[in-house]
Amino acid sequence: MSKRFDDSTKNSIGRLVFVALIILIEIAWLLFMVFYFNQMNTWVSALTNVLAIALVLEIVSKHTNAAFKLSWVILILLSPYAGLVLYLIAGRSALTKKKREKLDSVENKLFSKYLNNSSFEKGDEVPYYSQLRYIRDDSGYPVYDDTEVKFYGDTNKALDDIIKAISRAKKFIFMEYHAIEDAEAFGRIKAALYDCADRGVEIRIIYDDLGSVSFLSPVFNRKLENHGIQCRVFNPIMPVINVFMNNRDHRKITVIDGKVGFTGGYNLADEYFNITHPYGEWKDSGLRLRGNGVKSLTVQFLEMWNTIKTTDKDFDKYFPDLEYINKSTGCVVPYGDCPLDDIYLGENVYMNMINSAERYIWFTTPYLIISDEMSRALNLASKRGVDVRIFTPGIPDKKFVYQMTRSYYYQLVKNGVRIYEYTPGFLHSKQCICDDRMAIVGTINLDYRSLYFHFENAVFFADCDAVLDVKVDFEEIMSKCCEVTEKYNKSDSGLRLLYNRILRLIAPLM
Repeated sequence: MSKRFDDSTKNSIGRLVFVALIILIEIAWLLFMVFYFNQMNTWVSALTNVLAIALVLEIVSKHTNAAFKLSWVILILLSPYAGLVLYLIAGRSALTKKKREKLDSVENKLFSKYLNNSSFEKGDEVPYYSQLRYIRDDSGYPVYDDTEVKFYGDTNKALDDIIKAISRAKKFIFMEYHAIEDAEAFGRIKAALYDCADRGVEIRIIYDDLGSVSFLSPVFNRKLENHGIQCRVFNPIMPVINVFMNNRDHRKITVIDGKVGFTGGYNLADEYFNITHPYGEWKDSGLRLRGNGVKSLTVQFLEMWNTIKTTDKDFDKYFPDLEYINKSTGCVVPYGDCPLDDIYLGENVYMNMINSAERYIWFTTPYLIISDEMSRALNLASKRGVDVRIFTPGIPDKKFVYQMTRSYYYQLVKNGVRIYEYTPGFLHSKQCICDDRMAIVGTINLDYRSLYFHFENAVFFADCDAVLDVKVDFEEIMSKCCEVTEKYNKSDSGLRLLYNRILRLIAPLM
């Protein structure tokens, strides 16, 4: 089988640098033109100031996160010229209206037919029923009690099981990932995919252009297509100012025959499986679903596939009738979050977990850049006696973002939240556990980009064996962590305090 491997694909860093340079030139030109006309004509200058004030009033009246409002208002008032231009480029959600309409069109076809019922019958008998009802009513994703959940605290075990499942595929394979690297880990997957393609299995792959730009170039697509594998790129990087560029596909989904699905925090690149070690030991996690809950993952993939380019007319063949008997108890809710609406599902599900916690709630996240609302919820939980712990990396992948993460520690630890840093390396898993009953595993970080800007997905599951497997994983992580609660239990002063305040101010715009 090793003969089937192609040479690894070169990355597109040069293309990224070129695009970034062109966009910076475009922004600089716009700023220059606005500044020039304002200097040439006092009436234009006065009009700019009036528009700036009107824009500030519009921003303040919006039903969105207060931190976003504050950052934009300060920027516009400090520099009306730059603020107006940058907000018109990057701050207006109305610019994504056409994208939202196309997504809605595809979504309505899929949700109304394939996610129109729930197998869960216990209803309000369970204490987390309000969470289930919220996800169902606000997003349309149903609750399942006929789906088996397997948790992976070791991504190499997940990779082995993905390859085994792919090798048994009979009809179709869907894969959607933020980042793919055409190297050793994906090479193993690719060999299995080629064998499936030779047998006539339909294979589709989506990857995010920005997420994979340091790994792939368009040559990768041609290689796959030469083997009969369909490949699409989400939101290609273009040398044109485009607000939608800010919205990336951060999902990680594999679906085989509509029967088995995989998701979690890991991408298909070598560092996620500790084949390479750019930031020490990489720690990540994931899930395997078997049963009707896989339908929700299939819907998310087909939604994205047809939003990129609408080609499917008949979806029925991707939703087989399953007579699957669940081997575990409890319930499962796979769900996706879209940045083009005003629901903020990912953050709201986390907030509901925090607010319902009675004994403990623990989180892992590679980045901790949260809203005041979430910070307040964590602090209130701690003050009412809940054991609140947050686990972050010990070795950062982005030093500036790491400094921003640490700037949030003090406001949490002073209220009793405990912070741990993963000493061996980079903690990339995105998971949460509450009271030995409920857990969430998925792609959603505790940061503004995941909670507000990216397409994300996760799985809420309760009262099943996998919940306690997540707890075991947390305990293993804790054994390799250094608790830094006391270290950050005092306020900074002087220049450090000023620096952290600036970081907090610009965090929502990063």
